[in-house]
Amino acid sequence: MTDDVRPGTVGRGEPLKGAALTVTSKSFTESLVLGAIMGIAFQAAGADVLDRTGIQGSIGAREAVRTGDADAMYEYTGTAWITYLGHSEPLTDPRRQWEAVRDADAKEGLTWLEPAALNNTYALAMNKANAEKYGTRTLSDVAALSRSDPGAVTLCVESEFANRADGLPGMQEAYGMRLPAGNRTQMDTGIVYTQASKGSCTYGEVYTTDGRISSMDLVVMEDDRKFFPNYNATPMINSDTYRRHPEVAEVLAPITRKLDNDVARTLNARVDVDGQDPHQVALEWMVEQGFVVEED
Repeated sequence: MTDDVRPGTVGRGEPLKGAALTVTSKSFTESLVLGAIMGIAFQAAGADVLDRTGIQGSIGAREAVRTGDADAMYEYTGTAWITYLGHSEPLTDPRRQWEAVRDADAKEGLTWLEPAALNNTYALAMNKANAEKYGTRTLSDVAALSRSDPGAVTLCVESEFANRADGLPGMQEAYGMRLPAGNRTQMDTGIVYTQASKGSCTYGEVYTTDGRISSMDLVVMEDDRKFFPNYNATPMINSDTYRRHPEVAEVLAPITRKLDNDVARTLNARVDVDGQDPHQVALEWMVEQGFVVEED
């Protein structure tokens, strides 16, 4: 990375001066933006940063950090717990989920720092007209509507969500939803958002940090029974790297604290809706927040 940045509110005193750090990410928008944010922060703190963001597939990015081919990335607690560590049941409390991942991955040579509020998990969303018409705000409200007026609850979902235990089948069971097969339509992810926006289906399956939620003015239903797994974005550091450069924790902490679903939706929309470059979006946000200062 060759951003011409100096410390703002992070990286003061250049605590990483002399460090050579490799940052990685997965290849989807949010991960690319988070990877760039991390790399920009390390540069401001004085490190020379090698950009290895955009690795295809979750396992490849994780393995790069675990083996030391990369030093750090933002990873998701739920992905680690379910996909990498092989647990079928997520922990409903986000803090407990993070602690369980942190403790288990310590044995794998990975150090998890404090998590962000940013939680990229499943949700149901609807357009504003339908939200006003039906008055639902939570998944419990949707379940009640499915019992009182079954025809009102139509769903647009991805095929994976339709069949996963932590997706539609589990959600129906957890909330007591009554959804006839004819009320569900499976389609590609992007079409779900447009169909929900048009009102062609009352509710669409969405990801809570997707930029299209904001751009299409969708209303997200609260998961009031905490059914869906927690996918909190968290800095995951190679443990050897962390022992050499423990300062990465203080550099990243204020940035991670700022990351929530509203921030993620805004940044993701700049890429996916407005067509901006993920790295440039990350840099502009870091400057907007005062975390770094861009040299003239």
